[in-house]
Amino acid sequence: MAGKGKAFVVLGVIAVAVFALVYFGISLTSNLGKSQTQVTSEGAAKQLDKLYKSISVTSAEPIKGQIDLDPASVGDSLPDISKFPISVTNTTDSFVEIFSSTEKSGTGVDGWLNEVAADFNKSNIVVNGKPVSVKIRNIASGTAADYIKSGKYVPDAFTPSNELWGEMVKAQGIPIQLVSKRLTGNVAGIVTTKKKYDELVDKYGSLNIKTVTDAIANNELAMGYTDPFASSTGLNFLVTALQTFDSSDLLGDKAVQGFEKFQANVPFTASTTLQMRDAAKSGMLDAFVLEYQTYVNAPDLKSGYVFTPFGVRHDSPLYALGNLPQHKLDIIKKFAEFAEQDKYQRLAADKGFNGLPDYRSELNAVDGTLLSSAQKLWKEKKNGNKPIAAVFVADVSGSMDGEPLNRLKESLLKGQKYLGRDNSIGLVSYSSEVSVNLPIGKYDANQQSMFVGAVNSLQAGGGTATFDGIAVAMKMLQDELKVNPDVKPVIFVLSDGETNEGHSLDEVRGLIETFKIPVYTIGYNANIQALQSISSINEAASINADTDDVVYKIGNLLNVQM
Repeated sequence: MAGKGKAFVVLGVIAVAVFALVYFGISLTSNLGKSQTQVTSEGAAKQLDKLYKSISVTSAEPIKGQIDLDPASVGDSLPDISKFPISVTNTTDSFVEIFSSTEKSGTGVDGWLNEVAADFNKSNIVVNGKPVSVKIRNIASGTAADYIKSGKYVPDAFTPSNELWGEMVKAQGIPIQLVSKRLTGNVAGIVTTKKKYDELVDKYGSLNIKTVTDAIANNELAMGYTDPFASSTGLNFLVTALQTFDSSDLLGDKAVQGFEKFQANVPFTASTTLQMRDAAKSGMLDAFVLEYQTYVNAPDLKSGYVFTPFGVRHDSPLYALGNLPQHKLDIIKKFAEFAEQDKYQRLAADKGFNGLPDYRSELNAVDGTLLSSAQKLWKEKKNGNKPIAAVFVADVSGSMDGEPLNRLKESLLKGQKYLGRDNSIGLVSYSSEVSVNLPIGKYDANQQSMFVGAVNSLQAGGGTATFDGIAVAMKMLQDELKVNPDVKPVIFVLSDGETNEGHSLDEVRGLIETFKIPVYTIGYNANIQALQSISSINEAASINADTDDVVYKIGNLLNVQM
């Protein structure tokens, strides 16, 4: 019996070994010839299927809504001007209000103009027998231009980062007068890793906009830039790049073809400089655009990157706006003279301004109408031949009831006007369960009507299963990619609170990483750390908006990404 027992044991061991060999043989041969990415993607697809089956998903009955064919109105979406803080308050009844770009009216090294204005207000300067002062409002140049061009709010004066915004305001027919061409010096530039900089110089002989656009077109450089509708550096980069393709006709066929080839290899356009810097830190980018004043104040950039200036200078011109009375014009001129004193230019230098004084603008003068046309060209051509498939994931939990849900609906209905017709969209809503309100479809008039109807039908109630909603959106996009493999998948999540039901971030993080789907998140009156974390996985933006400005912010986000 002992001998037979040993025999059975041996046979059992052999059987297990044979089974293992067969099993692993099948596994190995089934993956034969596949890349690691393919194997990982297949595993992720199986994992997503399993996750999807564990979620309670319903399909809503399609409802058509009334389409509003009027073009998007920036002015209508802008929040009340009080959303943008006064960084220096006027101290007299006779004063002017100045819109100032954020790199000089913020805090610390970004607070130069505030310090100048505070001293100006203490200096007892008199105009027409009255003591005068200034009020400074901290507001990004592109947003400031939106207020001025739309007529929603027009201050007495405007000091953007560069002259391009002044030209665009002028083209709108707004009375505008250049008071000072330069309050303080700054330069836009391309910040490149030292290793990539050396590689490009070895090949092209030098680094400039022409060699950069050539390198990007040849897929030799991964570079990001910022939204040319909102960012001074982004707008500067766009028109400078177009000029390298055809300096005689920025919007001609030659320039457009050059732009399309170059843009096809741009990894992404960032909504903010912060988002772009985070992408660089992750190793995704070899280069990105930045102002010199920011560059010199960032030790991590100075030690590992090379700065190459481009385009027009960012010298903070000062403009008077509207048909101002003479005493207001005089206050603005007095303020310009005050800021240009040596004492305040030395203060500016201490904060990183007035660097690279010998750099001269390499961009020819550009008419404001042409600048607006360049923005429209960018909007039409930025995705090349790779249309976007986007799923909007809307939080309809109980805490969204009332004003938050009303604003969510408004932001989607107004924001969808920024969507390109070549793209496809779908809508998912979630509370404790998930509902597919609109399957993914080409954004034609019929899909637009269905989207409007689906958004209008949203109702709030229940818990918050955010990551269930994201998982369902991923499944929809993976199914869409099987039919249309050339589309670029994107998810937009709109929510007001932490997840309290359903699956967790840990359960979906790996799937998002593998599928490389950017997840843009918009938080309503909330600090949603988990959503911010998920946006950072694939370098997407996370916006923490309140109900007053979410319509404008979502409009900007969709304008950039869709």
